[in-house]
Amino acid sequence: MIIFDPEALARGQAGLEKAMGAPGFWDDQAQAARISTEHARATRKLERYERLRHEYEDAKELASFGEGGLGAEIAEIVDSLEGELGHLQEDALFTGKYDAGDAILEIHSGTGGTDAQDWAEMLLRMYLRWASDRGFEHELLEASPGEEAGLKSATVAVRGENAYGILKAERGVHRLVRQSPFDASHRRHTAFSQVVIAPLLPDDAPIEIDESDLRIDTYRASGAGGQHVNKTDSA
Repeated sequence: MIIFDPEALARGQAGLEKAMGAPGFWDDQAQAARISTEHARATRKLERYERLRHEYEDAKELASFGEGGLGAEIAEIVDSLEGELGHLQEDALFTGKYDAGDAILEIHSGTGGTDAQDWAEMLLRMYLRWASDRGFEHELLEASPGEEAGLKSATVAVRGENAYGILKAERGVHRLVRQSPFDASHRRHTAFSQVVIAPLLPDDAPIEIDESDLRIDTYRASGAGGQHVNKTDSA
């Protein structure tokens, strides 16, 4: 089980601070910005941890007084602490390369006709409402309306700490079974929509391509009469 480790986080923060203090740190603006963002994120987590630790000590001190009238106040503090600690524990789960960053969310209606397109729109509303409740910024980049109702597809940028780490669990096919409002006989229909989640990378992010994934075709045309026209060398 992965747990929140403040000591490891503090060591990581110290390493980032050392990198930020090195000569020529700002020579590479893109790398400096990434390191500064990571440092700020680690600092926020450690500050939250320290605040929770002090609140916990305060609650223990109140409980030690043994006065019955403080029970409700202590219970309220404990409830708040449990929620905050849950967020810290959630943060500890996001260890992937892009987990802490922003995300691109795509929704594509699948089989099911108008019901599938309506289902895609329902999913879009759900994700936008969830992002707002979570405090994430969201931007609708593209939306293709359905023929009768709903959406054929939509693309949303979701920006916020751990946006990709949280949303990546949503990728896959989502199914809806219901009595269709688009069927005059109100029969049960099954509709499918696909959700695609990808990390939203900065423009200057390095992109690594495995050479084994490349195919290079070379076309030649030369000589009188075009004897080499349409000849192909492939690699």
